[in-house]
Amino acid sequence: MTDLFAARSQMAMSLAFHIVFSIVGMGMPLLMVIAEGWWLRTGDVAARALAHRWAKGTAIMFAVGAVSGTVLSFELGLLWPTFMQFAGPIVGMPFSLEGFAFFFEAIFLGVYFYGWDRVKPVVHWVSGIGVWLSGMISGVFVVSANAWMNTPVGFAVDDATGEVTVDPVAAMFNPAFPSEALHMSMAALVSVGFLVAGIHAWYLLRTPASRFHERGLAVALGVAIVTGLLQPLTGHVAAEHIATHQPVKLAAAEALWETTPRAPLVVGGWPDAQAEHTTLALEIPGALSLLAFGDLDAPVQGLKATPPEDRPPVAVVHAAYQVMLGLGMAMAGTSVLTALLWIRRRRVPTDPWVLRLLVLLAPAGVIAVEAGWTVTEVGRQPWVVQGVMRTADAVTPMPGIAVTFAVYSLLYLVLGTMTVLLLRRQFHHAPDDAALEAEP
Repeated sequence: MTDLFAARSQMAMSLAFHIVFSIVGMGMPLLMVIAEGWWLRTGDVAARALAHRWAKGTAIMFAVGAVSGTVLSFELGLLWPTFMQFAGPIVGMPFSLEGFAFFFEAIFLGVYFYGWDRVKPVVHWVSGIGVWLSGMISGVFVVSANAWMNTPVGFAVDDATGEVTVDPVAAMFNPAFPSEALHMSMAALVSVGFLVAGIHAWYLLRTPASRFHERGLAVALGVAIVTGLLQPLTGHVAAEHIATHQPVKLAAAEALWETTPRAPLVVGGWPDAQAEHTTLALEIPGALSLLAFGDLDAPVQGLKATPPEDRPPVAVVHAAYQVMLGLGMAMAGTSVLTALLWIRRRRVPTDPWVLRLLVLLAPAGVIAVEAGWTVTEVGRQPWVVQGVMRTADAVTPMPGIAVTFAVYSLLYLVLGTMTVLLLRRQFHHAPDDAALEAEP
C-alpha cells in the first residue's frame, strides 16, 4: 500500500464515517421540531415523548460527530499539508463560519435538551428550530469548501512572486456552491426521513398498537415524502451544473467514452478503462443530452476527449453514480406511493407491506449519500483542486500512513459500535399509552 493510497483511504473512511453524523445533525432536529409542534398544537403526549427521545438520540450523534469532525480537521493538516498551505487562506472563511454555526448548534441543543419544563414551551420549541437551522447552516458551509475544490475561483497567483491574492467571498460563493448546497441539504433531510421512518416501521411490525411508533412514523414519513419528491429536482440541477463545469466527472459517472450529440443515458453496465468501452449497459438514446442541456441534439463530452492520466477511476465513479441514482428513484417512487395512500385514507399508511417496504428502504438514503460523495470526490480525481493541484502533489511526505489508517479504522469501529448500542437503548423499549403520561 503506497502512502498516497493509504492517505486517500484514511480520508475516505473518515469522511464516510463523519457524513452520517452530519446528515443526522442536519435532518434530525427538524423531526424534533415537528413532533414538539404537534404536541404544542394538540396536546398529544406521544408527540412530546417522540421529541424528547429524538433529542436524546440527536445529542448522542452530535457528541460523536464532534469527535469525528475534530479528527477530520487534524487529518487535513497532517495528511494534506500542501493542499492546506495553498487552500487554507482561500476556504478559511466557510470553515470558520461553520465553526460558529457548530457552536450555536451546541448552545441551542443544550437549551433544548435541558430546558424541558425549565423554559416556556414556545421558547423551548424555538430553541429546537435554532438547533435545526444551525445544523443546516453548518453543513452548507462545509459544502461550500468542497464546492470550491470542484470549481476553484476567488484567487489569483502572481507568476513572478508566487503570491496568492484571495477574494474569500467569491471563493465561498463559487459556481458549484448553489447546486451542491441544495442537493446536499435535501439529501440529508430525505435520508433522515427514510431512516427514522424505517426504524419506527420495524417496531410497528412488532407492536402494531404502539401510539409512540405510529406518531414517529407519521412525522418521519411526512418529511421523507416531501423531500423524496424534491430530491430528484435538486439532482437534476446538480447534473446540469456538472455537465457545464466538470464534464469529465459527468462522462465518468455515465461511462460515456465518445463525445457525441444525442448522448445516451447509460443504465448499469461495467466500464473497461483499458478497452475504453462499457459492456452490458442499457442505453437510452438522447436522454443524457436532454437531461444535461435540455436539448436532445446537444453534444456531451466523452472521456476520450481527456488524456487517460487526467481521468478519474471510471468504474468506481460509474458504479457509485448508479447506486445513488437507483436508490434516489426508489425513494422518490416510495414517496409517491405512500403519499397517495395517505391522501386516500387520510391517515398514515401502516399496512404490513408498506411497513416492510419502509424497513427495506431505511438505509437507502444514507447509502445514496455515501455513493453521491464518492461520485463527487473520486470523480474529481486526479485533482484535489480541479485543474489546479493534483492529489499526488498534496499528500504529506511523512511515511507510515498505513499505520495511522489501521489505527483510525479501529477507532471508528469502536465509536460506531458504541453509537449503535446507545441509540438502540433509546428506542428499543417504547412507552405504552399509560407510560406516555409520565414521560419526562
